[in-house]
Amino acid sequence: WGYNGYGALGVGNQTNYSSPVQIGSNTNWQSVNLDDLGKFSYGNAGDSLCAITGDGELFTWGNGGDGKLGHGNTTSYESPVQVGSLTDWAQCTGGYQKWAIKTDGTWWYIGGPNPRGSAGQGDNTAYSSPVQIGTETYWSKCAGNNEGGFAITNHGSSDDGQLWFVGANFSGQGGVGNETNYSSPVQVGSLETWSLVSPGANMIMGIRSDGALFGWGYNTQGNLGVGDVLARSSPTQVGSLTDWVTVSMGYKGDCWAVKTDGTLWAWGINNKGQLGLGNTTNYSSPVQVGSLTDWKLTGGAIWSNAAIKTDGTLWTCGQATGGMLGNGTATPNISSPAQVGSDTDWISLGNTQGWQTHAIRSA
Repeated sequence: WGYNGYGALGVGNQTNYSSPVQIGSNTNWQSVNLDDLGKFSYGNAGDSLCAITGDGELFTWGNGGDGKLGHGNTTSYESPVQVGSLTDWAQCTGGYQKWAIKTDGTWWYIGGPNPRGSAGQGDNTAYSSPVQIGTETYWSKCAGNNEGGFAITNHGSSDDGQLWFVGANFSGQGGVGNETNYSSPVQVGSLETWSLVSPGANMIMGIRSDGALFGWGYNTQGNLGVGDVLARSSPTQVGSLTDWVTVSMGYKGDCWAVKTDGTLWAWGINNKGQLGLGNTTNYSSPVQVGSLTDWKLTGGAIWSNAAIKTDGTLWTCGQATGGMLGNGTATPNISSPAQVGSDTDWISLGNTQGWQTHAIRSA
């Protein structure tokens, strides 16, 4: 649902939808192991989408400019189109540029303009078809947006959970202690092991394997949750607790996160009420959203947020323009979470940071 420029919703047209509409008739879209909270199975930004089926097929659609859909051209598509014919894709992410992991543990750049080396090929050449990043076969998760990609390792050893970065680093969003762009992967620190990373445009949130929460990159509106508005070029822990389960960084720098006790927390930019705190005040440290303890999964679009509860209900708040809240209207903005419809079979939210949101319902 939401804004549908370039056919980014995948429903065969460019009409905006303010209520959820099904994409085709396929009931085999991958939501990934729900222990990973579905964070790496599909995503969008810049009116461009990627998703993987349960059969390992990779599909993209929406804005095809700069070859970002991976079809060997710059054509835009209003419905999902398979990338190649292989069925060995495991996870995908991104929007303006896209990355993916295959079942053999290889890391791939699906396509895009590559002006700052985010394809991981040691150059700034645009790619309109998938290219492998390095030769390693131990990648387990990937995340990315705008001009930078991340991947987490799985060596089957004590080295599991290493975080690596490639691409644009002009705000320190690479987390490697500087603002140098990298056209080949570089490790983020050397001591940490990570379970999840959620990028915004040029700011990043990540959860360490022990449940500690970290932020790095751009921070003008308190986007990193570390209590100030100073940019960070290395991961900085948010508080001292280790009870974080999942986090979603919105494209513009608003965050929702869930703790082990099922509480929902928010921080960052709040110009449209997207933090769900009943106001439009920015917050530089996590603030609890309401008092409920049944939140499970979050996802952030541009100036709006979405979340799924343990009972399978879907909730949104923030900017309503273009139907982004999915509540049947394009006005007004909402500054507290409100339920979308009455369905109780929502199971996953994508790495959604565009003007539209994509989610999976139980088939």
